[in-house]
Amino acid sequence: MARTIGSHGPTTMEAIRKAGLRLIFQHGYEAMSLRQLAAEVGIQPGSLYNHISTKQELLADLIQDHINDLLRELETALRDKEGAVERLRAFVAFHVSYHMTRKREVFIANSELRSLDPRNYEAVVALRGAYEQRLAEILTDGVAEGVFDVDDVQVATFAIIALLTGLCSWYRPGGRLTKDAIIAAHEKLVLSGVMPRSAKPSPSGRDGTKTE
Repeated sequence: MARTIGSHGPTTMEAIRKAGLRLIFQHGYEAMSLRQLAAEVGIQPGSLYNHISTKQELLADLIQDHINDLLRELETALRDKEGAVERLRAFVAFHVSYHMTRKREVFIANSELRSLDPRNYEAVVALRGAYEQRLAEILTDGVAEGVFDVDDVQVATFAIIALLTGLCSWYRPGGRLTKDAIIAAHEKLVLSGVMPRSAKPSPSGRDGTKTE
């Protein structure tokens, strides 16, 4: 059992969130009990209700906070980027970097959508839609600028996000490729997929040095 840290205050709430994230990632939402969560944090089960009303509330907050972080940090990554190509590079680099470091949040946001009640599900889908829309806007602008050749922006948006998020299933820190090399590989894949055949994406200048 974790050390008892008290039953009140923001420190305990943060411990509950971290423990909940870890337990849901390891065991799944349905399998995690509030008693198990309380034991992990080191408080009495009844004390949990000083911080969360239900297990559903905790899940919804974890997922919504994750997507809000994603949206906020994306805006920072895109700030001052000009032109659709530069913005798409920035989107890819941000998405890959974020998903390298937030694997638990990403996994839960994708795998536990089915566990949300209808109201929370709709809220999360709306947030996801806002993130997807930022990519769709970049692709639409690229078509208008004549630098992208995309037949269906919505299909391309879903395909690109699926490609980029897929690294969560195989990426492990300390592997064969550096972070920059992995980002560069994804940039090339995405840009090659949306640019006209006559155009080739120029190198992004990232270091592709391999590490063992």
